Amino acid sequence: MNPTENASMPRVLVIDDEPQIRKFVDISLRSQGYATLLAETGQQGLALLASKGADIVVLDLGLPDRDGQDVLKELRQWSSVPVVVLTVRSGEEEKVALLDAGANDYVTKPFGIEELMARIRAFLRTAHLRGTAGPIYDDGILRVDLAQREVRISGEAIALTRKEFALLALLIQQPGRLITQAQLLRGVWGPSHEEDAHYLRILVGKLRHKLHDDASAPRYIMTEPGVGLRFVGTEKPTDQKN
Repeated sequence: MNPTENASMPRVLVIDDEPQIRKFVDISLRSQGYATLLAETGQQGLALLASKGADIVVLDLGLPDRDGQDVLKELRQWSSVPVVVLTVRSGEEEKVALLDAGANDYVTKPFGIEELMARIRAFLRTAHLRGTAGPIYDDGILRVDLAQREVRISGEAIALTRKEFALLALLIQQPGRLITQAQLLRGVWGPSHEEDAHYLRILVGKLRHKLHDDASAPRYIMTEPGVGLRFVGTEKPTDQKN
């Protein structure tokens, strides 16, 4: 770490073999108040994570010593740190495979630095809240009490079916994270329904309607076609009841 950095600064590990990308991301991160760790190979990145730790990892897939997806799988054996993958692989199958392997999100190359920074801020904010957030989400309009299984919109109780609530609970407990269709289908219907994407489409439509959420400009549930869903509510959850 740079001598001007301190322990309270969020630490971002960047694993990328392209010097210009490492330098560009490094400068951008430090200008926003982050500390950085830089690695040009998968093995070096894993060693830095193990020895120095990080609050989030930015991982390129095209590494010289091993495939980034293998690095991700090994990392996930011992760390739950959020991982944003940089990839040129834009196909739906590749994206789903990355998420199933343990990535929290991905940015497709070539990427804009502002997009990457926004993803990093979202995951660091989520990590900061995770230690204090209770079983209640409340942004002033939507209130979800996971323990009591109660949902209210502007104070009015909303009746959700068991599966609608299960889907909302899965999403709201992992804010900002893109969760694949297969993961959602397993979580709501069980492992025998991983291919039944039409079930999910119908359920999401019903849940959005009850939450007054517009699919074209979502306040809560965002769809990435062919890949999955993410909860995009941005207000702080609270463990205090109103």
